[in-house]
Amino acid sequence: MGQKRAKPKAKGQNVSKSRPQPSKAHAPAKAAAPVPVKKAAHSRQGFRTHEHIVYPAHGVGQIVRIEEQEIAGNKLELFVISFAKDKMTLRVPTSKAASVGMRKLAGPDIVKKSLDTLKGRARVKRTMWSRRAQEYEAKINSGNLISIAEVVRDLFRSESQPEQSYSERQLYEAALDRMVRELSAVEDITETEAAKQIETNLLKGPRRTPKSGDESGDEQEAA
Repeated sequence: MGQKRAKPKAKGQNVSKSRPQPSKAHAPAKAAAPVPVKKAAHSRQGFRTHEHIVYPAHGVGQIVRIEEQEIAGNKLELFVISFAKDKMTLRVPTSKAASVGMRKLAGPDIVKKSLDTLKGRARVKRTMWSRRAQEYEAKINSGNLISIAEVVRDLFRSESQPEQSYSERQLYEAALDRMVRELSAVEDITETEAAKQIETNLLKGPRRTPKSGDESGDEQEAA
């Protein structure tokens, strides 16, 4: 009887022995040594993060960060540029910044020259509108503030002048918007204040008044 009673104990002992013991396989893995994280770049090609820049085709934007992406096995460093007003983000390879015409905001001397340009006499070539429109568009997309000011000056119409055509108005507003945004960023003023400053300078220039038999009232130059 005692031996029979002893069997359960032995059985219990076997069960106890069969329990899985902590082993290397089941032991908590040691934390891997931290991999050095590459510090985010804050400047490249003379441009810094959070800096406002001018991208020719889109105007004033802000560099929000510089990131690295792997494309087709190659690492590529990119400026991530935000155009908040247009709700658009653009990625530009840092190595291509100069070749695409990306530049810093205009300096005080360029800003002054662009505002003085607005005071000058409008120059409208005696050519077909389609050709002039292409020239105006090229100036706007050049990113050159003085060239943009020339478009604003040439297409501006005072209250005493005939209204613009739809296409003229579109180009005028595109040029004006580019100039307003850059002036606002450079002088750290609101876009409303920048627009008023531009209008003030436009009104200081010689105004084009309609002449007899001249519907456009433009001061024209020979092409």
